[in-house]
Amino acid sequence: MANIKSQMKRNLTNEKKRAANASFKSSLKTAIKNVEAAVAKSDKETAQTALNFAFKKLDKSVSKGIHHNNYASRQKSRLTRLVNTI
Repeated sequence: MANIKSQMKRNLTNEKKRAANASFKSSLKTAIKNVEAAVAKSDKETAQTALNFAFKKLDKSVSKGIHHNNYASRQKSRLTRLVNTI
C-alpha cells in the first residue's frame, strides 16, 4: 500500500476507472453477442439494429481509449460480414 497521500488518491481514481472500463467492455461484448444471436436466428431486422448499436459501442470504446482502432475495425468488418450472410 502506498504511503504517499497523492498516490493513495491516484489509486482510488485508478480503481474507479478500472471498474468503469470493465463495465463498458462487458456491455460491448453483450452488444456483439446480440448481433451474433440475431444472425443465428436469421432475423435480418434485429441483426441490423443490433449491428448499429454494436458499431456505436465500438466507436465509443476507441474514443475513450479502451480499445485500439484496429480492434474496432476488425470487429466491425467481422460483424458486417456475418450480418450480410443472412
